[in-house]
Amino acid sequence: MYIKKTTPTLTCGLDLVGEVLYGKWKIRILWFIHIGNLRPSELQRKIPDVTRRVLNVQLKELEDHELVAKTIFPVLPPKVEYHLTDFGESLIPLIQSIGLWGDEHQERLRRVILKHNGESSGEFDNAYVEDNTPVRVALSRQQANDSIEK
Repeated sequence: MYIKKTTPTLTCGLDLVGEVLYGKWKIRILWFIHIGNLRPSELQRKIPDVTRRVLNVQLKELEDHELVAKTIFPVLPPKVEYHLTDFGESLIPLIQSIGLWGDEHQERLRRVILKHNGESSGEFDNAYVEDNTPVRVALSRQQANDSIEK
């Protein structure tokens, strides 16, 4: 198990929220669990870039921080589902606001992220899966230019 080498500074609300939400996948994990109780395998399908190990670590941290709870069903093979606690549900308006801010500034954010990552080509486009969950789809520069011209 990973043990942090430094003691967190918990002197203000931002420090506290950062300590609880820090992690590349935590906000997405919370959002998908908010949409519906999910098993780890379902979460991994919705967030394919996360490894199973990292997903399990982040779920455990969210559980330790009382944002999600785990239900273990007494069946074979074992079945586990995660759901948001009331405390976790209280984050959903904040997560929605962050998502809206990202939507409002998506062109600028894409540009600066690509610039920061040293990528000079490729654009992103919104796509939706069956449950209307937005996902980002990378387009080649030619595809992006073609879609602009249409």
